[in-house]
Amino acid sequence: MSGLLALLDDVAAIAKVAAASVDDVAAAAAKAGAKAAGVVIDDAAVTPKYVHGFSADRELPIIRRIATGSLKNKLIFLLPGLLALDYFLPQAITPLLMMGGAYLCFEGAEKLVHAFAPHADAEVAEDFDTRDPAHLEEAKVAGAIKTDFILSAEIMTIALATIESPSFAMRAITLAIVGTLITVAVYGAVALIVKMDDIGLHMAANRRTRAARAFGRGLVLAMPKVMAFLSTVGTAAMLWVGGNIVIHGLEVTHLWPAPYEAIHHIAETAAHAVPAAPGVVAWVVTAALDGVCGLILGLALIPPVTRVIGPLWAKLTGSQGAAH
Repeated sequence: MSGLLALLDDVAAIAKVAAASVDDVAAAAAKAGAKAAGVVIDDAAVTPKYVHGFSADRELPIIRRIATGSLKNKLIFLLPGLLALDYFLPQAITPLLMMGGAYLCFEGAEKLVHAFAPHADAEVAEDFDTRDPAHLEEAKVAGAIKTDFILSAEIMTIALATIESPSFAMRAITLAIVGTLITVAVYGAVALIVKMDDIGLHMAANRRTRAARAFGRGLVLAMPKVMAFLSTVGTAAMLWVGGNIVIHGLEVTHLWPAPYEAIHHIAETAAHAVPAAPGVVAWVVTAALDGVCGLILGLALIPPVTRVIGPLWAKLTGSQGAAH
């Protein structure tokens, strides 16, 4: 009997340790997911464009295929690759983060340039050639998964850098949870967004009450504005997150800590000036200045990327539109 009680006591102790580990994983996953939120916003804002022009019955299957590809990107390729890099060459994580941040700055700045100074683009013109619908769908899905790989790499790298546990197993589990939950959240939201106009049309045509039909018509009319807003938020998030990553990386690596220190000082000064909400003010000022720095860096990167790096990469890989 005493042996049984001892066994039960051991089981209870193991259960407590397991429960604590689950709590630690959940807390780490939440923290890592929050840190990567800016890239997640951009991911959700970018994806709906890939179903534009397809019939309504193909929208959800396309999103499902992209989501499956995104999950493979995160769990099959990025998860083991990043964990191996973190184990054997951890000093490479910050430079990789900075490269990803610079890419986000470039993408955000390029979007702004296209918005304020529209101009012809060979890749975009080619994109309007519908060709065979099945071939077009394959091309769109493949392009979306490639774009997702870059954003997923940034999300997973940010998440990995945020996880503080020394345990390899906990880091792996937390990273897998973050990758899975973010994929489900992003593509679930995307599916809802792209079907919202269809929901509105159904309500406007089939609901019995006048209020419900009016609400359906409102959804249909609102969706173009919602999509435009999402695009704006996505661009702002790219510049903010990209600028923050690069500035923080310059400070951590001691290459050029001055921008980080200046932004931190300005944010603290602004927070002291508004004692009612110092934390909010400091965050807003920091995010805004990070975004401005990200925009400056992105604008500086546009000429070398589009005129040198992009064409060179296209020649090496035999791909078209490598800079886009």
